[in-house]
Amino acid sequence: MKPVRVATLLWMLLLVLRLGAARMGSPEEDSFYYGTFPFGFSWGVGSSAYQTEGAWDQDGKGPSIWDAFTHSGKGKVLGNETADVACDGYHKVQEDITLLRELHINHYRFSLSWPRLLPTGVRAEKVNKKGMKFYSDLIDALLSSNITPIVTLHHWDLPQLLQVKYGGWQNVSMASYFRDYANLCFEAFGDRVKHWITFSDPRAMAEKGYETGHHAPGLKLPGTGLYKAAHHIIKAHAQAWHSYNTTWRSKQQGLVGISLNCDWGEPLDISNPKDIEAAERYLQFCLGWFANPIYAGDYPQVMKDYIGRKSAEQGLEMSRLPVFSPPEKSYIKGTSDFLGLGHFTTRYITERNYPSRQGPSYQNDRDLIELVDPNWPDLGSKWLHSVPWGFRRLLNFAQTQYGNPPIYVMENGASQKFHCTQLCDEWRIQYLKGYINEMLKAIKDGANIKGYTSWSLLDKFEWEKGYSDRYGFYYVEFNDRNKPRYPKASVQYYKKIIIASGFPNPREVESWHQKALETCSINNQMLAAEPLLSHMQMVTEIVVPTVCSLCVLIAAVLVMLLLRRQN
Repeated sequence: MKPVRVATLLWMLLLVLRLGAARMGSPEEDSFYYGTFPFGFSWGVGSSAYQTEGAWDQDGKGPSIWDAFTHSGKGKVLGNETADVACDGYHKVQEDITLLRELHINHYRFSLSWPRLLPTGVRAEKVNKKGMKFYSDLIDALLSSNITPIVTLHHWDLPQLLQVKYGGWQNVSMASYFRDYANLCFEAFGDRVKHWITFSDPRAMAEKGYETGHHAPGLKLPGTGLYKAAHHIIKAHAQAWHSYNTTWRSKQQGLVGISLNCDWGEPLDISNPKDIEAAERYLQFCLGWFANPIYAGDYPQVMKDYIGRKSAEQGLEMSRLPVFSPPEKSYIKGTSDFLGLGHFTTRYITERNYPSRQGPSYQNDRDLIELVDPNWPDLGSKWLHSVPWGFRRLLNFAQTQYGNPPIYVMENGASQKFHCTQLCDEWRIQYLKGYINEMLKAIKDGANIKGYTSWSLLDKFEWEKGYSDRYGFYYVEFNDRNKPRYPKASVQYYKKIIIASGFPNPREVESWHQKALETCSINNQMLAAEPLLSHMQMVTEIVVPTVCSLCVLIAAVLVMLLLRRQN
């Protein structure tokens, strides 16, 4: 939620006091449900290329917009951090696959780096064979470990040259370049990859990249840039889906979908029709923005109404929300074999009218404000609170709103702040337990949920927050050049859920908790010993060779002196 003025904060406080503490508690919900997931349910973890791989300029990789963004030196990322090395995943494939096997997961969701495969972003110009081999080998290694690859084509790291030459997602030509890139991936990897995601969380990519400027490419085009970028992303998604459908599906028998992130929006006052409408509007501006064109052929009516009205009040002849032509609506509708959902937290929503004279912006267009309950568990990141019941509601909303699609949860997880390095992440265990159980309830309600991807395998580069937030099951020591990984307690807990495929009974589930926490002392001792091990390694790598060199030099001098004496 964006910072608001003091007057707004006072208004919010009065609103909370007026409604009373009783309403601000969690809505009434069922007790914990013991049971198992359907046969064939797929469990996994996820990551993305830019956040983990490193090797930003190695083996023919071209620059991405995030390379340019982080290298600008303008304080755009906390601590001026970059992902030049990140987790060094490019050089640690086998090590990370060992971690995946340790977790007993069924699938691994990862993304391909567009500029690693196509350095300029254009297939006709150059294909990087080393990049192609890297991902081909990764896919083969996963399959040999009985791990299904779920592959994201684009997770925010657009080739920089496409941004420089064409303005990135502000230009409709990106759709055809993306289609060509997708075709390359389908052709090269589609014999082994059967689950494709075109875009990951495109809403954040559009809003933060082209509205607020907090993400690459860092453009601030309020009220216009994000809608244009989203319009072109939706077209690109549709082109990639149709390309797969017409050329590759009959041979490869795979699935192509998109992954959309959205928090749940709960009306602050359930007796107030305006708050109910505001919560519905929140969901349509969040999830419906991309899902509605894909499942119904056009933007949600409420988006067209609100943005159109505010555009007219701002003196514009046309709405700032672009329009799909009738042929485009038909072309886009139905272009998803499954719905990928990302979800992390929940907000209370209440109506708040923003005058059009304040200027165009995504926030003002929605006419609402987001609130959090101060009693919700705070996990360290300001935006993320643990509210499990919202997950079930979002899943059921998506199920009914979009015609009972197969749903894969593609992102769900919790972060901790960098100052907490304990591996006993009990709060993450509680988060997993609560959210996964609410997903099980949603399946019981009738939601067609096929798989769950916990976010994420490793601590990694977290965009504008640098390395301050840690989402990983495995702690990464970024200050060590070897980037060692250490398992957190949640590894053991999630593994037990996967093996049991759910929550069999209270006694067994409680034992998982205890056993997971018992591993913490050992793992923390390993982590505590790391500085000493690093020091010893430094001695081995630097001091010993230096001493040896000095010994050789001294010996050479002694030999020379001895020869002179003999002469």
